[in-house]
Amino acid sequence: MNWIFFVSRRFAKVDRTGRSAVTGLLASLSICFGVMTLIVVVSVMNGFQMGFIDSIMEISSAHIRVQLNGTPEETFLEGYKGEDLGIIVAEPMYEAQSLIAGTSGRQSASLIRAVSPTIRQRDEGFAREVKMISGAFDLSKPTNIVLGSELSRQLGARVGSKINLLALSGGSDVDLISNNRLFTVVGIFTCGYAEINNTFSFISLEAGEQYLGEDISKLYSLKLQKSEKDAYVIYQLQQSFPDIQAQSWREYNRSFFGALRIEKNILMMLVFLIFVVVGVNIFNGMRRMVFERQSEIAVLSALGAKKNSIQFIFILRGLLTGLSGAVPGLILGLLLCVQMSAVFSIISKATYWGQYVITYLTQPELVYYIQENPMYQVYGSIPARVMPMEVTLITLFGVFSALVASWKASKNILSMTVSEVLHDE
Repeated sequence: MNWIFFVSRRFAKVDRTGRSAVTGLLASLSICFGVMTLIVVVSVMNGFQMGFIDSIMEISSAHIRVQLNGTPEETFLEGYKGEDLGIIVAEPMYEAQSLIAGTSGRQSASLIRAVSPTIRQRDEGFAREVKMISGAFDLSKPTNIVLGSELSRQLGARVGSKINLLALSGGSDVDLISNNRLFTVVGIFTCGYAEINNTFSFISLEAGEQYLGEDISKLYSLKLQKSEKDAYVIYQLQQSFPDIQAQSWREYNRSFFGALRIEKNILMMLVFLIFVVVGVNIFNGMRRMVFERQSEIAVLSALGAKKNSIQFIFILRGLLTGLSGAVPGLILGLLLCVQMSAVFSIISKATYWGQYVITYLTQPELVYYIQENPMYQVYGSIPARVMPMEVTLITLFGVFSALVASWKASKNILSMTVSEVLHDE
């Protein structure tokens, strides 16, 4: 191995000037920008998607939804604590569909969820995702209601407004249409998922028992220390309580999470094409290098070097090319992810001044209408989420593309016999 590293270093010194140096530099830069771009794109997408996922799991589906189906409530609440299942929160709730009418005459469909007035104190995830923008999450009175931000806008409701649950699903003893289910809006919330803002409203458990009927099923939303252990926890619960019906967050949001997964996979596949182009570039450069080194290869072969050993010299060059591009790309990608708000701010300023200059030169009378795009601030406010496993795979793939290209280019390294090369020389 010592002579292989020695020859590889000698080749590298000779190739630091001329066309080979430019080819190697471009290959390393391509890998660097490919790794950086893919890390940034995937991390930003994780930030977008995890904002949705966190809101759905903490507000809508929880990690596990349990319907007791005749199992005594006291038995269930005492029983699940006896197992080491990692359940940190078990909150009761009722759910029903409603058509809400505001005092201004506007109407909108809503999902009514009856929860404990102290849920924000007991469920940290719920409290973190439900951000109050007006009023308070106060369900101490049975006539209080908290609305999503878009739902309140559709109804024209503010804190203090009166609304009526005009149509309401529930048990068989519930009137479908009624003008007597009046509530006072005490708070308006927002979260990272627009669908929840558009449809969700919260009332107290007492109000749920009063208005949703005796036949309405009580549900329990369970939060786990590790959400990926949902299948194990469901299995253990069903072993202890055969009558219960448990639904994982994966099943409850199957279509939505499936769409997010497909979107991310397609994006990664498209961006991975960068490495395909880089690999072709390295392959062509390495083939030319092998051709230019025919005489040196022949001499090494004549001195007793095996084909695999000579090939390893060029594979080592490909490894160094991959590392010299992937490592800086990794560092730059992580730095950009940390400073994402600053990056979007720079892009916003550059776009604004570019439009300003072009408009000033072409249509000066319209220059006063040029404004910064506020969407850049929205994008910059979403934190990029770096997944260590994804970052590792992206970096290794950048190095791997250079290795494969070098191996393929040097595969037929002794296509000419030693005698033919030396005879030509």
